[in-house]
Amino acid sequence: MPEADHEGQRYASDQRQETPGFYLKGSHQLDWGMKNRLARVFDPASGRTVMLAVDHGYFQGPTSGLERIDLSIVPLLPFCDALFCTRGILRSVIPAQCQKPMVLRASGGPSILRDELSDEQIAMDMDDAVRLNAAGVGIQVFIGGEHETRSVHNMTRLVDAGLRAGVPVMGITAVGKNMVRDAKYFRLACRIIAELGAQYVKTYFVEDGFETVTASCPVPIVMAGGKKLPELEALTMAFNAVQQGAAGVDMGRNIFQSEAPQAMIAAVAAVVHKNMKPKEAFKLFDTFKRRAGSVSEVMRRAKTE
Repeated sequence: MPEADHEGQRYASDQRQETPGFYLKGSHQLDWGMKNRLARVFDPASGRTVMLAVDHGYFQGPTSGLERIDLSIVPLLPFCDALFCTRGILRSVIPAQCQKPMVLRASGGPSILRDELSDEQIAMDMDDAVRLNAAGVGIQVFIGGEHETRSVHNMTRLVDAGLRAGVPVMGITAVGKNMVRDAKYFRLACRIIAELGAQYVKTYFVEDGFETVTASCPVPIVMAGGKKLPELEALTMAFNAVQQGAAGVDMGRNIFQSEAPQAMIAAVAAVVHKNMKPKEAFKLFDTFKRRAGSVSEVMRRAKTE
C-alpha cells in the first residue's frame, strides 16, 4: 500500500492541530449550526464524547443485549453524551423528552445472512434527520471492500446533504472479514473519509501506531468499541485511545453486554472525560456494580467520585 512518507515519519503526534475559535479539531470553519450540533455530541469541557452505539440491529437484528431497547438502553441514556441508533429505534422506543443528542445510522442494505456486507446504500433522507432533530448521521465506508467506490459516493452524497442542512456526518471505517486491521490501513481509511468531507470518523483502536492514525486525520476520531472484552481490557483500550489522540469512544457491546452496563458506562466516562487510569476506573466500575441499585445512585456517585 503506497504512502506519501516513509513509515513512521512526519506524523508529529505530540503536536496538536490548531483549531482557532473552536475547540474541536478541524471544525473551526464549519457553519454555526453544524458546530452547535457537534458541541452537543462532544463535551466542550473535555473536547471528548462517550457515544453509546446501539445501531447493530440494522443488519444483525435483535443483537444480544439489544433484544429490548426500552429495558436495556433507555436506562443508560443519562450516562452517555450521545446515542448512535437507527431512526426506527429512535421513533419507536427512545422517549421524546430525552435531551441527549441523537446520531442516526444512515446506511444499510445487506443483512448478516450475506457474506458480502459492503453492498450498502444511503438508507435515510437528510430531511428526516432534520425532522428528528438529529445531532448527526453516521455511514459505513468500505475502503478496500468490493463496493468501495459506491460506499465512498454514498458518504459524499450524505456530506453534501449535511452541509446544506447543517448536520455533521460521521464516516465509519468498515473492515471486511479478510482485511488487515493495522495502523497502516486505518491511516488510509480515516484520511480518505476526512478528505472527502466527513466531519468526524469512527474507527478501531490498534495497539501499534494508533497515534499516527489520529495525528494524520484532520478531523476528530472516535474509537469503535468492537467485540465484547473483559471490563478492564475495554477500559484500557478506551484509555489508550484517548491518550493517543481519539476524541472519545462510540462503544456498544462493551457497555450493554457488560454484567453491569450502568456501572460500565460510568467508568468509561471517567476514563474519557477525566483521564482516569484503567485500574482506577475498574475499581469505580466494581464499586458501582456492588453498590448502585438504581440509575440515580450511579449518577450521584459518578459526580462525586
